[in-house]
Amino acid sequence: MRTRTMIAATVLLLAAFVAAVPARAQAADVRFVLDFLLQGQQSAFVLGRERGYYAAQKINLAAFDPGRGGADSITKVASGTHDIGFGDLSSLIEFNAKNPGRELVAVLLIYDQAPLSLISLKKSGIAKPADLMGRKGGAPAVDATYRLFDVFARVNGIDPGRVQWANVQPQVREPMLVRGEIDFAAAWVMTAVPALRGLGVKQDDINVMMLRDHGVDLYANALFTTPAFAQQHPDAVRGFVKATIQSWQAAAAEPDAAMTRRYSSHTDGSLDSAYGPVVSYIIVLTRSIGTADSSACNTWAQVTTPGIRLRHTCSAFGPFFDDDG
Repeated sequence: MRTRTMIAATVLLLAAFVAAVPARAQAADVRFVLDFLLQGQQSAFVLGRERGYYAAQKINLAAFDPGRGGADSITKVASGTHDIGFGDLSSLIEFNAKNPGRELVAVLLIYDQAPLSLISLKKSGIAKPADLMGRKGGAPAVDATYRLFDVFARVNGIDPGRVQWANVQPQVREPMLVRGEIDFAAAWVMTAVPALRGLGVKQDDINVMMLRDHGVDLYANALFTTPAFAQQHPDAVRGFVKATIQSWQAAAAEPDAAMTRRYSSHTDGSLDSAYGPVVSYIIVLTRSIGTADSSACNTWAQVTTPGIRLRHTCSAFGPFFDDDG
């Protein structure tokens, strides 16, 4: 199978299939897991839930749970604790390749630009990839940027063995950076920068190294589910996809409303003002929601496959795809 065909198919084929299935009258229970803790980048889903977009598609959100990183939501859907997840597509491909017989299927591409970044304070002197050697980074083990660091290192000709890592929980990553316990953080830019601002760090004192500016320009988050759930509940998947598109379109048109909904859903009632600009930034990542360019997929696979140490990509998508596709 051609690599670009496989990846484009994993994003689009099932979405096209479920779109053709008429919705049923009875509401379906769907257990949904986000990619991370409830922050600005999840506000579109909150907006859609609060405005009734999912209910209008006969979807009862039986669970609307935070995750601990894109790979964490993948594990939860694969284990059966949740039905649909939102998470990193590169991590999904890695999971599929390493877990034959347990493959998941992406049904809607949302981020067609990955917000993968390496964040440091300017006083550290980290300005280019080579400056990372001999330094110490921090990230959760499930963080998508961390898991793709070897890809970044290979593309930029640096030795990943010369970079130390601390496995840290998401909530302590930025505080450790401020305290000088790590030299840089692997994170999504719209998570790390507002967190640092909330800790009192000035914008001018933050250095952001976007992976896409250094040869690793990838797709990122998508909705995904199990083949079994998609086959047994195609109307539910179709409705969830439609409601999600409507939610993101609404968030793009009304970013302030999206953030307000996110604030009202925060369990402690706090208004994380540092996250206010996040929705507008996220919309930049969704230039063409639901679509995947075949040439970009091909380049993406060529970069990531050796970087995440996959033997090949042909087994990544299981029985859904024809080897002659």
